[in-house]
Amino acid sequence: MVIAIDGPAGSGKSTIARLLAERLQVTYINSGNIYRVLTLGCLKKGIEIKNSDSVIAFAEQAHIAYREGEIFLDRENVDALLHSDEIDKNAPLLSAIVPIRRIVNGLIRKISKGIDVVVEGRDMTSVVFPDAEHRFYLDASIETRAKRRFEQGTSELSLEEITAAIQRRDQIDRNKAEGSLKIAEGVTVLDTMGLTIEQTYDKLLAYIRPQNKKMVS
Repeated sequence: MVIAIDGPAGSGKSTIARLLAERLQVTYINSGNIYRVLTLGCLKKGIEIKNSDSVIAFAEQAHIAYREGEIFLDRENVDALLHSDEIDKNAPLLSAIVPIRRIVNGLIRKISKGIDVVVEGRDMTSVVFPDAEHRFYLDASIETRAKRRFEQGTSELSLEEITAAIQRRDQIDRNKAEGSLKIAEGVTVLDTMGLTIEQTYDKLLAYIRPQNKKMVS
């Protein structure tokens, strides 16, 4: 079973996808973290993100693995290193490189093959798993999303700066040459503004439960 979740930055998809995976006891894959890992690796090696050839060459040889919901780069657990302002700034640029998207999407399909997963990102429902058993798009206003990011306390930016950064991120995500953020046909859309995590979880589970009674009982 594949549960695919898309949505813009700050819509709550990462939090709810992880919670779903934990409670359904399936594998959680955060596609955005794979792009962040590649960004981290490039920055560590002094590779300019704008130098697409060098970025692609690095991505082709990088060893990325998921273990118990955490992500590793060349056997190092880098899960705690992926949410700096520098990576927030550069990851969208890296993810807009078409060959990089194909490398990452191929890795996600490989990890997911033959197992039950909850996977989230920008093009999971439209490109990577268009035939997934369950496809969701989570959304919220820019103001709501910016406030959530600000309250996480992982950024040194002001609320106004985070709002501007999310607006730029939305523009990049919605105008990518391949894998752009969009609501795919047949996807269930849920606005998370005003909803708690538990309320969002309950709403998604209500869609999932009828087809997977044994798993969500």
